[in-house]
Amino acid sequence: MNVLNKPFPRTEVAGISLSRMIIGTNWLLGWSHTSPSADKLIANLYDKPEKIVPVLEAYLDFGIDTLMGPISEQPKLQAAIKMAEDKTGKRIIKVDTPLVNVSDSEKDRREAEATIKKSAAAGADFCLIHHASAEQLVNKNLSTITRIDDYTKMIRDAGLIPGLSAHMPELIIYSDLNGYDIETYIQIYNCMGFLMQVEVETVANIIHSAKKPVMTIKSMAAGRCTPYVGLNFTWNTIREKDMVAVGAFNVDEALEDIEISFAAIERRFPNIGKRSSPDNHQAAFGNI
Repeated sequence: MNVLNKPFPRTEVAGISLSRMIIGTNWLLGWSHTSPSADKLIANLYDKPEKIVPVLEAYLDFGIDTLMGPISEQPKLQAAIKMAEDKTGKRIIKVDTPLVNVSDSEKDRREAEATIKKSAAAGADFCLIHHASAEQLVNKNLSTITRIDDYTKMIRDAGLIPGLSAHMPELIIYSDLNGYDIETYIQIYNCMGFLMQVEVETVANIIHSAKKPVMTIKSMAAGRCTPYVGLNFTWNTIREKDMVAVGAFNVDEALEDIEISFAAIERRFPNIGKRSSPDNHQAAFGNI
């Protein structure tokens, strides 16, 4: 594979320039969405922060400098980011997705504020409340996200940019409807409908109608479709201002995904090698 070393396209969120491809972290932290054995494989391979660094460098070589994950809850990831930044001289823009206690008592609110301050201490630029927390606040009857303004204010007060992880599509709709202080969204979006709560076409419409840029995730349905299929679908059905989080298990996967993504955006066939087989010399493989 011959990948041209050129900068990846960028977009802007709240006045900050972000790479349109976002470095995903599930396949570095041990969340395969496949099986416990796959989780264990990831955890064993990336048991030390220095092992993560080459993968981050592969993205940074193409100006892909935006990373998403539970950064403030993962010291190993924080250490890997620092190592990669020091080694390359390039800063990584950090999109943190912390779990926040959204129960409504004075003690719970202090805990939420401490969590958000921890995000700032970890060097995050964006704080997108994890969907498992944000979805507890959704009131479908009133089309609101109860008390979300309390948490976005905490995020602003901590010097961070607020957003929402919206596995539940209503989060985007209600946020836009009520004008909440939200600058960007995370939304599951893939050609297989994996983990999506409504049809692919419906989520596509929600993304295209969103008032703020959307960070799409699970483009390859956690390995259930190939990168060529998944990435071509996502890049060609979102807006130019939207983003795609792409995780990789190693450097080679990262480079393939980057080239496939370039090709999808440029409307060409990717320059990647053919898959191996016990007999590669078959016309069906494009070889004679």
